[in-house]
Amino acid sequence: MDANQIRFATFLGIFVLMLVLETLLPRHPLVDSKPRRLGINLALVGLDIVFIRLVFGAAAVGAAQFANQQGWGVLNFWNLHPGVEMLITVIFLDMMIYIQHVVVHMIPFFWRFHRVHHSDLDLDVSSGLRFHPVEIFGSMLFKICLIFSLGPTPLAVLVFEAILNGMALFSHSNFKLPLWLDEKLRWLFVTPDMHRIHHSVVVRETNSNYGFNLSIWDRMLGTYIHNATKPQPEIVIGVEDIRRPEEVGLLKLLTLPFKEMKTSNPPKLS
Repeated sequence: MDANQIRFATFLGIFVLMLVLETLLPRHPLVDSKPRRLGINLALVGLDIVFIRLVFGAAAVGAAQFANQQGWGVLNFWNLHPGVEMLITVIFLDMMIYIQHVVVHMIPFFWRFHRVHHSDLDLDVSSGLRFHPVEIFGSMLFKICLIFSLGPTPLAVLVFEAILNGMALFSHSNFKLPLWLDEKLRWLFVTPDMHRIHHSVVVRETNSNYGFNLSIWDRMLGTYIHNATKPQPEIVIGVEDIRRPEEVGLLKLLTLPFKEMKTSNPPKLS
């Protein structure tokens, strides 16, 4: 199997598992039609994939192959054990994606596109796929620059990409983990309950819990919130000025960043 097949197999397995679990053990009541949202979010990720393939080709893994051939990146100057190099790659890229997430909340131009992700009225596994193509383009460009600077192996990047995809699906899913398990996992990893707070309409909560995989960055840098102001099943998901399903159809999501905001853009950091 090549890199794309491995990533797709990982994605499909986790997506189906989360879909089943959130159907059997829902954590938060739905306010919108799940089949409708599922169709919109899958269509959006389909557009993202086509766009990235047309612009970047092999994207992140291809960038790692090119960097290794050229001898680019600090890791190409060190003779490290492959396991150590992979660990450095995963932790470094994880931290940088956290920083990227903070930045797209702080800068108005970036927030306009990231707001497409936050405009979902419910939060479930498909929400982890809901990104505007322009944001995906910017994110991939940032990731490629990081890879050129770091110089990781293609295998290390493939592992990170699998973690990135898998944890995005897991952290956005709407299934109820046992509370004791959620508490233990949160010390190191982002859980659905932790990330659901980030999708609250409450500005202080929107600007918290930015991590996608490791929760340590939020804890270390002061952006962690353990509990929302409301109990988990009562958290209002989305953004304040978009509250109706007809406002978040596929075409409207694609044009959303170019429309005037009814509220401050982005929501101010507390």
